[in-house]
Amino acid sequence: MYTLRDAVDADYLGTLRAVAELGFHAVELVTLGKMSAPELRQELDALGLTTSGCHISLDRLEKQPDAALVEVAELGARYVIVPWVGPERRMHAEGYRMLGQVLNGIGEAAQRHGLQLCYHHHDFEFERFGGATGLAIMLEEANPALVKAEIDVYWAEKAGIDPVQLISGLSGSVPLVHLKDMADSAEREFAEVGHGTMDFPAILAAGDAAGVEWYIVEQDVCQRPPLESVGMSLAYLRSLGRG
Repeated sequence: MYTLRDAVDADYLGTLRAVAELGFHAVELVTLGKMSAPELRQELDALGLTTSGCHISLDRLEKQPDAALVEVAELGARYVIVPWVGPERRMHAEGYRMLGQVLNGIGEAAQRHGLQLCYHHHDFEFERFGGATGLAIMLEEANPALVKAEIDVYWAEKAGIDPVQLISGLSGSVPLVHLKDMADSAEREFAEVGHGTMDFPAILAAGDAAGVEWYIVEQDVCQRPPLESVGMSLAYLRSLGRG
Protein backbone atom coordinates (compact mmCIF):
# COMPACT_ATOMS: atom_id res chain seq x y z
CA MET A 1 0.00 0.00 0.00
CA TYR A 2 3.04 2.29 0.05
CA THR A 3 2.42 3.15 -3.61
CA LEU A 4 -1.06 4.37 -2.64
CA ARG A 5 0.03 6.23 0.51
CA ASP A 6 -1.54 9.56 -0.50
CA ALA A 7 -4.84 7.90 -1.37
CA VAL A 8 -4.71 5.98 1.91
CA ASP A 9 -4.26 9.24 3.82
CA ALA A 10 -7.30 10.71 2.07
CA ASP A 11 -9.61 7.67 2.16
CA TYR A 12 -8.19 4.43 3.53
CA LEU A 13 -11.28 2.25 3.16
CA GLY A 14 -12.11 3.63 -0.27
CA THR A 15 -8.58 2.87 -1.41
CA LEU A 16 -8.77 -0.68 -0.09
CA ARG A 17 -12.05 -1.17 -1.96
CA ALA A 18 -10.43 0.10 -5.15
CA VAL A 19 -7.50 -2.29 -4.69
CA ALA A 20 -9.88 -5.21 -4.23
CA GLU A 21 -11.86 -4.16 -7.30
CA LEU A 22 -8.67 -4.19 -9.38
CA GLY A 23 -8.32 -7.85 -8.50
CA PHE A 24 -5.66 -7.87 -5.81
CA HIS A 25 -6.10 -10.52 -3.14
CA ALA A 26 -3.53 -9.31 -0.61
CA VAL A 27 -1.88 -6.09 0.54
CA GLU A 28 1.31 -5.13 2.33
CA LEU A 29 0.42 -2.52 4.93
CA VAL A 30 2.40 0.49 6.12
CA THR A 31 -0.17 2.10 8.45
CA LEU A 32 -3.32 1.37 10.42
CA GLY A 33 -4.71 4.80 9.62
CA LYS A 34 -7.19 5.82 12.32
CA MET A 35 -8.33 2.26 12.97
CA SER A 36 -7.24 -0.33 15.47
CA ALA A 37 -5.70 -3.50 14.10
CA PRO A 38 -8.87 -5.56 14.75
CA GLU A 39 -11.01 -2.90 13.05
CA LEU A 40 -8.76 -2.85 9.99
CA ARG A 41 -8.68 -6.66 9.93
CA GLN A 42 -12.49 -6.69 9.84
CA GLU A 43 -12.54 -4.32 6.86
CA LEU A 44 -9.89 -6.33 5.03
CA ASP A 45 -11.76 -9.58 5.64
CA ALA A 46 -14.96 -8.03 4.28
CA LEU A 47 -13.12 -7.12 1.07
CA GLY A 48 -11.48 -10.53 0.73
CA LEU A 49 -8.01 -9.06 1.25
CA THR A 50 -5.21 -10.83 3.10
CA THR A 51 -2.34 -8.97 4.74
CA SER A 52 0.94 -10.34 3.40
CA GLY A 53 3.01 -8.33 5.85
CA CYS A 54 3.41 -5.01 7.62
CA HIS A 55 6.19 -2.43 7.44
CA ILE A 56 7.04 -1.22 10.94
CA SER A 57 9.79 1.29 11.65
CA LEU A 58 12.90 -0.01 13.36
CA ASP A 59 12.54 2.75 15.95
CA ARG A 60 9.11 1.48 17.00
CA LEU A 61 10.22 -2.15 16.97
CA GLU A 62 13.06 -1.22 19.33
CA LYS A 63 10.97 0.97 21.65
CA GLN A 64 7.57 -0.78 21.57
CA PRO A 65 8.22 -4.27 20.22
CA ASP A 66 5.33 -6.10 21.83
CA ALA A 67 2.71 -3.45 21.00
CA ALA A 68 3.84 -3.33 17.37
CA LEU A 69 4.04 -7.10 16.99
CA VAL A 70 0.62 -7.65 18.56
CA GLU A 71 -0.85 -5.34 15.92
CA VAL A 72 0.76 -7.31 13.10
CA ALA A 73 -0.53 -10.57 14.54
CA GLU A 74 -4.03 -9.11 14.95
CA LEU A 75 -4.01 -8.20 11.26
CA GLY A 76 -3.43 -11.86 10.42
CA ALA A 77 -0.07 -11.16 8.80
CA ARG A 78 2.88 -13.53 8.98
CA TYR A 79 5.66 -11.07 8.20
CA VAL A 80 6.83 -7.92 9.95
CA ILE A 81 9.26 -5.92 7.85
CA VAL A 82 11.84 -3.30 8.79
CA PRO A 83 11.50 -0.92 5.83
CA TRP A 84 14.49 1.42 6.24
CA VAL A 85 17.39 2.32 8.51
CA GLY A 86 18.92 5.72 9.08
CA PRO A 87 22.42 6.70 7.94
CA GLU A 88 23.86 6.47 11.45
CA ARG A 89 23.48 2.67 11.31
CA ARG A 90 25.12 2.20 7.90
CA MET A 91 28.27 4.32 7.93
CA HIS A 92 30.65 1.37 8.33
CA ALA A 93 30.82 -2.41 8.54
CA GLU A 94 30.50 -2.41 12.32
CA GLY A 95 27.22 -0.52 12.01
CA TYR A 96 25.82 -3.29 9.83
CA ARG A 97 27.09 -5.95 12.23
CA MET A 98 25.38 -4.17 15.11
CA LEU A 99 22.22 -3.88 13.00
CA GLY A 100 22.27 -7.65 12.50
CA GLN A 101 22.45 -8.13 16.26
CA VAL A 102 19.57 -5.71 16.84
CA LEU A 103 17.47 -7.52 14.26
CA ASN A 104 18.20 -10.85 15.96
CA GLY A 105 16.61 -9.54 19.14
CA ILE A 106 13.55 -8.25 17.30
CA GLY A 107 13.35 -11.49 15.35
CA GLU A 108 13.20 -13.46 18.59
CA ALA A 109 10.37 -11.24 19.83
CA ALA A 110 8.57 -11.64 16.50
CA GLN A 111 8.71 -15.42 16.74
CA ARG A 112 7.19 -15.31 20.22
CA HIS A 113 4.19 -13.68 18.52
CA GLY A 114 4.13 -16.24 15.72
CA LEU A 115 5.69 -13.80 13.24
CA GLN A 116 8.75 -13.72 11.00
CA LEU A 117 10.98 -10.65 10.79
CA CYS A 118 12.22 -9.48 7.38
CA TYR A 119 14.51 -6.64 6.33
CA HIS A 120 13.72 -4.53 3.25
CA HIS A 121 16.73 -2.98 1.53
CA HIS A 122 17.25 0.02 -0.73
CA ASP A 123 20.38 0.69 -2.79
CA PHE A 124 22.66 1.98 -0.02
CA GLU A 125 22.99 -1.46 1.60
CA PHE A 126 25.09 -2.53 -1.39
CA GLU A 127 27.93 -0.15 -0.51
CA ARG A 128 31.02 -2.27 0.02
CA PHE A 129 33.16 -2.41 3.15
CA GLY A 130 36.33 -4.44 2.67
CA GLY A 131 34.83 -6.33 -0.25
CA ALA A 132 31.49 -7.21 1.34
CA THR A 133 28.27 -5.28 0.94
CA GLY A 134 26.52 -3.83 3.96
CA LEU A 135 23.58 -6.14 3.32
CA ALA A 136 25.85 -9.20 3.27
CA ILE A 137 27.57 -8.11 6.48
CA MET A 138 24.24 -7.60 8.22
CA LEU A 139 22.80 -10.92 7.05
CA GLU A 140 25.97 -12.78 8.05
CA GLU A 141 25.63 -11.39 11.58
CA ALA A 142 21.91 -12.14 11.72
CA ASN A 143 20.51 -15.54 12.55
CA PRO A 144 18.88 -16.75 9.30
CA ALA A 145 16.07 -18.36 11.28
CA LEU A 146 15.24 -15.01 12.88
CA VAL A 147 15.89 -12.53 10.07
CA LYS A 148 14.82 -13.00 6.45
CA ALA A 149 15.14 -10.65 3.47
CA GLU A 150 12.53 -8.75 1.52
CA ILE A 151 14.30 -8.20 -1.80
CA ASP A 152 13.48 -5.08 -3.81
CA VAL A 153 14.42 -5.77 -7.41
CA TYR A 154 14.49 -2.10 -8.45
CA TRP A 155 16.88 -1.01 -5.72
CA ALA A 156 19.14 -3.99 -6.36
CA GLU A 157 19.28 -3.18 -10.07
CA LYS A 158 19.95 0.50 -9.36
CA ALA A 159 22.89 -0.50 -7.16
CA GLY A 160 24.33 -2.60 -9.98
CA ILE A 161 23.31 -5.92 -8.45
CA ASP A 162 21.61 -8.57 -10.59
CA PRO A 163 18.31 -9.22 -8.79
CA VAL A 164 18.11 -12.75 -10.18
CA GLN A 165 21.49 -13.65 -8.69
CA LEU A 166 20.64 -11.85 -5.44
CA ILE A 167 17.41 -13.80 -4.99
CA SER A 168 19.03 -17.09 -5.97
CA GLY A 169 21.88 -16.52 -3.52
CA LEU A 170 19.40 -16.07 -0.68
CA SER A 171 17.37 -19.17 -1.46
CA GLY A 172 15.28 -20.17 1.53
CA SER A 173 15.75 -16.77 3.18
CA VAL A 174 13.72 -14.50 0.91
CA PRO A 175 9.97 -15.00 1.46
CA LEU A 176 9.05 -11.55 0.10
CA VAL A 177 9.99 -9.73 -3.10
CA HIS A 178 9.04 -6.21 -4.15
CA LEU A 179 8.34 -6.10 -7.88
CA LYS A 180 8.95 -2.70 -9.42
CA ASP A 181 10.32 -1.74 -12.80
CA MET A 182 12.96 0.70 -14.02
CA ALA A 183 12.30 3.06 -16.92
CA ASP A 184 14.57 2.96 -19.97
CA SER A 185 15.86 6.49 -19.43
CA ALA A 186 18.91 8.30 -18.14
CA GLU A 187 17.11 8.97 -14.86
CA ARG A 188 16.12 5.29 -14.44
CA GLU A 189 12.94 6.37 -12.70
CA PHE A 190 10.31 3.96 -11.41
CA ALA A 191 7.99 2.33 -13.93
CA GLU A 192 4.99 0.04 -13.87
CA VAL A 193 5.91 -3.65 -13.73
CA GLY A 194 6.45 -4.91 -17.27
CA HIS A 195 6.78 -1.41 -18.71
CA GLY A 196 10.50 -0.90 -18.13
CA THR A 197 13.77 -2.75 -18.50
CA MET A 198 13.59 -5.46 -15.82
CA ASP A 199 13.44 -9.15 -16.79
CA PHE A 200 10.44 -10.27 -14.76
CA PRO A 201 10.10 -13.79 -16.17
CA ALA A 202 13.66 -14.47 -14.96
CA ILE A 203 13.04 -12.72 -11.64
CA LEU A 204 9.86 -14.71 -10.99
CA ALA A 205 11.54 -17.98 -11.96
CA ALA A 206 14.39 -17.26 -9.54
CA GLY A 207 11.92 -16.30 -6.83
CA ASP A 208 9.89 -19.46 -7.26
CA ALA A 209 13.05 -21.57 -7.05
CA ALA A 210 14.18 -19.66 -3.94
CA GLY A 211 10.88 -20.23 -2.13
CA VAL A 212 9.39 -16.73 -2.38
CA GLU A 213 5.92 -16.69 -0.83
CA TRP A 214 4.71 -13.21 -1.76
CA TYR A 215 5.46 -10.97 -4.74
CA ILE A 216 4.41 -7.42 -3.89
CA VAL A 217 3.70 -4.80 -6.56
CA GLU A 218 5.21 -1.47 -5.58
CA GLN A 219 6.12 1.79 -7.30
CA ASP A 220 7.65 4.52 -5.16
CA VAL A 221 6.80 7.33 -7.59
CA CYS A 222 4.18 7.17 -10.35
CA GLN A 223 3.91 9.27 -13.50
CA ARG A 224 0.13 8.69 -13.64
CA PRO A 225 -2.53 8.13 -10.97
CA PRO A 226 -1.10 5.48 -8.63
CA LEU A 227 -4.18 3.26 -8.82
CA GLU A 228 -3.79 3.22 -12.59
CA SER A 229 -0.13 2.31 -12.20
CA VAL A 230 -0.75 -0.63 -9.88
CA GLY A 231 -3.54 -1.80 -12.17
CA MET A 232 -1.13 -1.78 -15.12
CA SER A 233 1.40 -3.76 -13.09
CA LEU A 234 -1.21 -6.35 -12.14
CA ALA A 235 -2.37 -6.65 -15.75
CA TYR A 236 1.19 -7.38 -16.85
CA LEU A 237 1.67 -10.01 -14.16
CA ARG A 238 -1.60 -11.64 -15.19
CA SER A 239 -0.28 -11.80 -18.75
CA LEU A 240 2.47 -14.01 -17.30
CA GLY A 241 -0.08 -16.19 -15.55
CA ARG A 242 0.41 -14.48 -12.19
CA GLY A 243 -1.88 -12.48 -9.96
